[in-house]
Order: sequence, then structure tokens, then C-alpha cells
Amino acid sequence: MGHDSFSFWIVAALAVGLVVTGIVGAKPPLRVVDELDLARYLGTWYAVASIPTPFERNCARGTTATYALLPDGQIEVVNVCFSADGRRIEARGRAWVPDPRVPAKLKVSFLNLWGLRFFPADYWVIDLAADYAYAVVGHPSRNYGWILSRTPTLPTEVLAGIRDRLAAQGYDWSRFRMIDQTIHGQP
Repeated sequence: MGHDSFSFWIVAALAVGLVVTGIVGAKPPLRVVDELDLARYLGTWYAVASIPTPFERNCARGTTATYALLPDGQIEVVNVCFSADGRRIEARGRAWVPDPRVPAKLKVSFLNLWGLRFFPADYWVIDLAADYAYAVVGHPSRNYGWILSRTPTLPTEVLAGIRDRLAAQGYDWSRFRMIDQTIHGQP
């Protein structure tokens, strides 16, 4: 083995090691909003855009999420959307705040067996209008995300600002899909 070949293998091994350990291409930790008033967050939200989960693959339009406080302090989550043929699809789950010091980092589970919640997922509020007119929810992997609004649409300039803040957080805007809300009276 010549010197050039040996150097190549050392550089290749280092490169593979960096990729495997996540040093190359690693994204900074996802930042959440500093404050979240859960009482103000409750209610119905329209999903304006999302990087959908596999559970949303049959949703064609009209996606909403409604949050209601339960007596035990958890939050009931009711997600509704409509398939391409107009069929209503509903998913019910529970959300909770594991650490009250960071209320913007919620967990949500849609699998309930014998009163136990399985496979909770991170549901982090990463952007929020001061008046709670819109919210952006992300996942630390950046493989999922939702832009929520209290109305079926958002003004173009508001959406552009959200897009820029998502990019600053390491999200790829091209992965988001806009959600048709005409079923809810979107112009």
C-alpha cells in the first residue's frame, strides 16, 4: 500500500467517523418559545401547512386541531381532516407538559391501551404570535412540523416571516405542504 493510498483511507475513515457521530451536518438544538400560556393555547387551530406524519397521509384538506384542558391537567387533542373523497378522519390523543419549567415542550400520544399512553412524541411550540393568532409546532428531528392559525389562512407576509424563522431553525421549507382549507370558508 502506497503513501497516497494510506492517506486516502485515513481521511475516508475520519470522514465516516464524523458523519456517524453526527459532527458533520448536525443541526443546533431546536429552540422553543420562552413562554407558553396553555390557557390561551387551548381551542381550535387550522393547519395552514405541515410536514405531515404518516398518520396524515390520507388527509387531503380541512385539517384542524382542537385542544381542551382535562380535569387531570392533561390536554385532550382532537385532530380532524378530510380525505380526497370527503370522508372525515379523526384522531384523539392526550398531551401533557413533562417539565413545567418548559411548558412549550409538550408530549402527545394518540395510542391509549388500558388507560396507558404509549409512544409519546415531542410536540414543541417553536414560534408563536404575541396574540396567539398563529403557532408553529416542531419536532427536534425536524421531520415534522405544523403551522397553525386561528383562521383558515395567514397573510402572505406572516407566512413569509414564519418560513424565514423555520429556516433559521434548520427546517427545509420545501418539505412543508400547504393545506387546503376551503372546506372551512377559505377564500
